[in-house]
Amino acid sequence: MANLIEDAKRSIDGLLKNAYDRAVKAGQLPEGEFPQGKVEIPKDTTNGDYAANHAMAGAKALKMPPRKIAEVLVSNLNLSDSFFGGVEIAGPGFVNFRLADKWYGDVLDAIRTEKADYGRSDEGKGEKVMVEFVSANPTGPMTIGNARGGVLGDALSSVLDRAGYSVWREFYVNDAGNQVELFGKSIEARYIQLIKGEDSVEFPENGYHGDDIKELAKLIFERYGDKYLDMDSETRCKEFVEFGLPHNIELMREHLERYRIRFDRWFLESDLHKSGYVEETVKLLEKAGCTYEKDGALWLRNTDFGADKDEVLRRSNGFHTYYAVDIAYHRNKFIERGFDRVIDVWGADHHGHATRFAASMTAPVLGLQDKKLDFLIMQMVRLVRGNEVVKVSKRTGKALTLNDLMDEIGVDACRFFFNAKPDTHLEFDLDLAIRQDSENPVYYVQYAHARICTLISAMAEEGHSIPEGRIDAALLNTEQERELIKQLAQFTDEIRLAARDYDPSRINRYVIELAARFHRFYNSCRIKDAEPELLGARLVLCECTRRVIENSLDIVGVTAPEKM
Repeated sequence: MANLIEDAKRSIDGLLKNAYDRAVKAGQLPEGEFPQGKVEIPKDTTNGDYAANHAMAGAKALKMPPRKIAEVLVSNLNLSDSFFGGVEIAGPGFVNFRLADKWYGDVLDAIRTEKADYGRSDEGKGEKVMVEFVSANPTGPMTIGNARGGVLGDALSSVLDRAGYSVWREFYVNDAGNQVELFGKSIEARYIQLIKGEDSVEFPENGYHGDDIKELAKLIFERYGDKYLDMDSETRCKEFVEFGLPHNIELMREHLERYRIRFDRWFLESDLHKSGYVEETVKLLEKAGCTYEKDGALWLRNTDFGADKDEVLRRSNGFHTYYAVDIAYHRNKFIERGFDRVIDVWGADHHGHATRFAASMTAPVLGLQDKKLDFLIMQMVRLVRGNEVVKVSKRTGKALTLNDLMDEIGVDACRFFFNAKPDTHLEFDLDLAIRQDSENPVYYVQYAHARICTLISAMAEEGHSIPEGRIDAALLNTEQERELIKQLAQFTDEIRLAARDYDPSRINRYVIELAARFHRFYNSCRIKDAEPELLGARLVLCECTRRVIENSLDIVGVTAPEKM
């Protein structure tokens, strides 16, 4: 797939290498190894579109002033049939290249040819990557933190997929352990209170107080009446867990599908326990001498692997800790299922745990030395409306859930706003998210797409269709047109960098800038009244812009409306 930015950089390396070889043959430069310089896009493109520092990089080896080397290289350059139409020397020896019409035409051709696949690359070479995200506790509704993690994980998966990785999305379901027992006891208390009154039983001190627990108790009573009243507490709680967890998990699926997130697998923690994999993993660590006993509990010598403290693997009551289960789960990811890389999307409160856990996974006995475990740690979200922090939902009287938020502002705004830079705190302005003006970034981008669709439709009604075949890119010679095409060319590289840095928010920033450049072009360059050939070329530019906006929004999981 096309990456015209990188193609241009590689082309400069080749052009300068050929110029060097010619200069050596002519006796103008000493023979030796061609200097390996860097090609960059300067912030100020007044003097050129690309700047190469090869002359400065080779000054020491060639024993010549860099500017003199640059002069010799430029005198031997052959730009015919290249991406470049001109070259200049600047400063101490930079060689600045100006793009030719061919490059601009190739960018538009690539978009028209590749369509929905434009932006894809083989950077990842098919490496198997699992992204585990959301993994919300199934004992209650998904929170705003889950909402942010969902978008970041899903958008990251999308950029990794487009960058050539083989991506697997996974939701880890904590359906075992203390929180599940407490979940059952909470439903039990609400069930009894529903039948016998609020004062009939004391609610568990650390129980789940949400309205969702009351709703579950009510649902059980509506279906089964008071049949559970005569059961012993242990059996009753077990029954309630077996009813409540599948109900909540299915609700999560529904809400996440509404949020446009689908997982390849919902992995149950209970399956790890049933298979004996947790016990097997702990015994593996024990046999390797990685553990010790203290106060009746089994501890992992985590400080041996660089962590700041040791961790409990098995409590004195014989139950394994979440830490032991996490190690077993990640062994399963790498060893049993063969992933080359695993990326866990976690909240800021897991930062310390992530550091210690990464140390644990280096234990030689686990056999993961050639595997890569990474974490995407996202910062907290603060919802605001006007100048006030939003703490409760008017509908439920409790903390806002993901579903509440989708009801209030829509899925598109949720996804676009939450796909902000992961390592920064996010202040989510609910009023801004529903505004229909250029201050709202998702509206601004979607409006650009709709504006193009309306334009192309109107032109078609007047008999002006988008031309087939290659256009004459020399016609698109204004500053606004050239800057728009450069932004279109940047798309593939933005995906590559977003995948490299685990930062899908780059796509938000990219498409906002793309929309801005389109609006500047649209306001400066006449289309309807242009000469026929120029009108056709500008329609092609519009359609290419529409396509890349659509591809960008698809990564973020946002719709690209044709009308607004």
